[in-house]
Amino acid sequence: MPSDEPTLISDDVLSVAPALRAYMQDNVIDGLWRRPQLSPRDRSIVTLAVLITRNQTLDIPFYLRLALDSGLKPVEISEIVTHLAFYAGLGNAASTIAIVKDVFGERGIAPNDLPPVDPKLLPLDAAAEATRAANVEENAGTISPGLVQFTADVLFLKLWLRPDLAPRDRSLVTVSSLMAAGHIAQITFHLNKAMDNGLTKEQAGEVIAQVAFYAGWPDAFSAAPVVGEVFKSRGQQSA
Repeated sequence: MPSDEPTLISDDVLSVAPALRAYMQDNVIDGLWRRPQLSPRDRSIVTLAVLITRNQTLDIPFYLRLALDSGLKPVEISEIVTHLAFYAGLGNAASTIAIVKDVFGERGIAPNDLPPVDPKLLPLDAAAEATRAANVEENAGTISPGLVQFTADVLFLKLWLRPDLAPRDRSLVTVSSLMAAGHIAQITFHLNKAMDNGLTKEQAGEVIAQVAFYAGWPDAFSAAPVVGEVFKSRGQQSA
């Protein structure tokens, strides 16, 4: 039978860490997930990005079902897995495939419900891409020309322009993954991109709180000053 609750809510936890079960129920399920700063759909995006990035597959089936129940579409979940193959690594995406396949099977989601391989791409912001490309060339051009080429040709001229995950949500996946992996040097660019794509300051701050529970407090606190600097640079002082 499919689990209808995350592992740490199960009765088995009472025999090992009953206080942890209480924290999970009271502070996560009945607390964090009910805060209005992020919708359940957005919290599902953040949580799936964290779990996939960290290859923490045990609870992915529960959170996939919750994501679908919260309004995340199969095409969007498919795009999240594809996107994270590049931002969390091919192996972490591969570890998720069989799990997602099983949940899709339970829900009657067929291959023709998923995004096409070669969709009509979103319009390219040529000025923003030129700025990004120049920065990457300056930082990595003489070190790894291949990285520079693939970053443009595969990521920003293809992956980021795929239409079945909105740019704001694609950015949300990326920022959550970077926080979960402790890649704080990459957060500034991608959080600015996320906010340009519609993520609000309040939502960005709440992403840190969500990441704290699913990736751990150290990664959340490592990300917080970087997020604060982004707010400051945009004239949005942190509270």
